[in-house]
Amino acid sequence: MARALRLAEQGLFTTHPNPRVGCVIVRDGEIVGEGWHQRAGEPHAEVHALRAAGENARGATVYVTLEPCSHYGRTPPCANALVEAGVGRVVAAMVDPNPLVSGKGLEILRAAGIDTESGLLEAQARALNPGFIKRMETGFPWVRVKSAMSLDGRTAMANGESKWITGEAARADVHRLRARSEAIVTGIGTVLADDPSMNVRLDNAREVVQPLRVVLDPDLMMPADAQMLSLPGDTLVLTSVGAGDDIEDLVAAGAEIRWLGGDAEHVDLAAVLKTLAELGVNEVMVEAGATLSGAFLTAGLVDELIVYLAPHLMGDGARGLFHLPGIARMAQRIDLEISDIRSVGRDLRITARPVLIEATDGHG
Repeated sequence: MARALRLAEQGLFTTHPNPRVGCVIVRDGEIVGEGWHQRAGEPHAEVHALRAAGENARGATVYVTLEPCSHYGRTPPCANALVEAGVGRVVAAMVDPNPLVSGKGLEILRAAGIDTESGLLEAQARALNPGFIKRMETGFPWVRVKSAMSLDGRTAMANGESKWITGEAARADVHRLRARSEAIVTGIGTVLADDPSMNVRLDNAREVVQPLRVVLDPDLMMPADAQMLSLPGDTLVLTSVGAGDDIEDLVAAGAEIRWLGGDAEHVDLAAVLKTLAELGVNEVMVEAGATLSGAFLTAGLVDELIVYLAPHLMGDGARGLFHLPGIARMAQRIDLEISDIRSVGRDLRITARPVLIEATDGHG
């Protein structure tokens, strides 16, 4: 199963909106076939492994990181393929949270006389697909907020200058995080101030599905000549009340515009995430300024914080990491649990998860 999990990781940047899945087939103590799901619409992990195993699959044990599917989507059910191949036993790391599948794939196997088990290395399997699992269980994607700061907790100078806080290795690491995300969310303030590209720039970029770029723009101030509109991939502008004089130019430049709830200053953040989930987005990365990032935190909509800590000082006058105006007393602190700290070049990357956040009205 550990081998199957490592295989599944090879689809980290390419399988969405499908989950990352790996499969290993063992007969008489030897691996006779293995595979992983490589891209949505293409064969699933079990099919690749069965093709590699051929006749050796008969009577073999199949280790798969997610319950074999039982429904017809863009590909036939993997549970049926395993039955037809005559495998003797199937061990799944976890039951599929998709209501269309959940338990049904294992039922098909058991009905065919195939021994089944589930739960082996389940925690590791769940960690591989946090967004898919959350979207299936709650209707919301997994949300990461990415920030970079100096050792004294500053993200930009008082005049807004912020390039570059972290080193080259940390910036490359951010692109890997972008690559595993189906959507990158920012605010119109960041677009107007920095004109960011918000795309993935890696050596193997041709193998990467460019994430959806999402701009929260309540009053529809998005410029039609924004850099991101000229790059590969799609840009979605979410607005609440704006109509804008240049809406035709914006659409002609390649932007898709959707109206959501909110007011002239805020787009409803919960509605944003619900909309993205309906589009099949599993993992969202928020790359925004202190105000929008803080709003996601205050609304209780953040699953994970990724903070890059650079070894320098920027001074008292520089801008802080998050704008959290509702916190006035120690008892109101947002409690975090640090799950990982590691060196990335000269910088540190801290991964933390909010322990308990009291939700507000979901505006940001």
